[in-house]
Amino acid sequence: NAINNTTEGAYSLVVYADKIYISGNSNVGVFYGIQSLIQLLPTASATALSIPFVEIADAPRFAYRGMHLDVGRHFFDVEFVKRYIDFIALHKMNIFHWHLTEDQGWRIEIKKYPKLTQVGAYRNGTIIGNYPGTGNDNAKYGGYYTQKEIKEIVQYAANRHITIIPEIEMPGHSSAAIAAYPQLSCFPAEATARAKRTTWSGDSTGKQVQQAWGVFDDVFCPSEYTFHFLEDVLNEVMELFPSKYIHIGGDECPKANWKRSEFCQKLIKEKDLKDEHGLQSYFIQRIEKYLNAKGRQIIGWDEILEGGLAPNATVMSWRGEGGGIAAAKQKHQVIMTPGDWCYFDHNQTKNKDSITIGGYTSVAKVYSYEPQSSKLSPEEAKYVIGAQGNVWTEYMQYTTKVEFMIFPRISALSEVLWSKKDDRNWDDFQGRLKEQFKRYDLWKVHYNPIYIEQSDSK
Repeated sequence: NAINNTTEGAYSLVVYADKIYISGNSNVGVFYGIQSLIQLLPTASATALSIPFVEIADAPRFAYRGMHLDVGRHFFDVEFVKRYIDFIALHKMNIFHWHLTEDQGWRIEIKKYPKLTQVGAYRNGTIIGNYPGTGNDNAKYGGYYTQKEIKEIVQYAANRHITIIPEIEMPGHSSAAIAAYPQLSCFPAEATARAKRTTWSGDSTGKQVQQAWGVFDDVFCPSEYTFHFLEDVLNEVMELFPSKYIHIGGDECPKANWKRSEFCQKLIKEKDLKDEHGLQSYFIQRIEKYLNAKGRQIIGWDEILEGGLAPNATVMSWRGEGGGIAAAKQKHQVIMTPGDWCYFDHNQTKNKDSITIGGYTSVAKVYSYEPQSSKLSPEEAKYVIGAQGNVWTEYMQYTTKVEFMIFPRISALSEVLWSKKDDRNWDDFQGRLKEQFKRYDLWKVHYNPIYIEQSDSK
């Protein structure tokens, strides 16, 4: 029988001697039932496929179950993006947060502004090793997705009941856009400042795409030119992505250039803003108003709380849980993605097994995560709609490294987001993970087999 559970994605799966019956309250429920059937298939090669008799009635706990991928620092081709989407689907997750613009590369074709990809999609070199690096590889690096490719990927995801949320970073992390259109800067005539103690490759005059990782002072100027540009860009983004949400970044925006810009200081007085944080809030709220008028909603990193939150914004809490807790108390929707539990660019073991950005987030730590903080009342906790794993790619040049960094942590997070809190059991999960490793082998993915250290097993 079809189940009566009204939760989006609920399904039932019954295995009889002569048939398998899957029903859902929607197509997505049936799709998740099929994923569960795949998980029941044997991992060893056999002449016949045998699966146990089971009766399952199941539904996800959270509505937002996401994985993120940064393609700005390192670019990954269409084939791998589709493979990444398959990983998300196999784990019954439903959101792909696609980080498309950065200081080190602009990755989405915008027809009205061709220089964004002609200039902004390529850097003249990349630092070698951990920041500040041991030198520069002096190799031109880049790439971007055409609008045709993006439509194909959006459809590919939709066929797997996955929504792609695009991220167009503003007002910070915008060096690549400024390299293409210097007028977007408060100081268009100034050459790009390189990161301290790093080696630069090629031309250092004028505006350049950054070659090192970090946070840079040259950010979007809150001018009419910039707003007009961003509205044009977002118009094309909205045509490509049917998602209700558009992620507009909002994180790590230094205020140094705004402080020394005559234009910005005048604007702060004119708009009766308190300070530069107020100016950032004005910037975000103006973009939000534009997107709301088009029937879309914004998501921003938790810095958008500074200077006053945009009226309908959803907050993605990354600097710990504080921003998410504050936003939920203000009755704003929240997606939890705090570094300690959800950053898959961190080391997986205490002893570094490769070059990473640092940090330490074990599989056990991910599995222990509870997105609805005990600091929230039951009513406030309802505003936490889910969580996601973040994959920042400063130190992930190859697809094999991306896979190594997400597996098996993605399996732990998927269970956190799908299962009821009381149903989670670390010892049981560890036992099942050994079987899951065999599936990884069948999928031909690179994963970290040394996923647990003794100190984390308790």
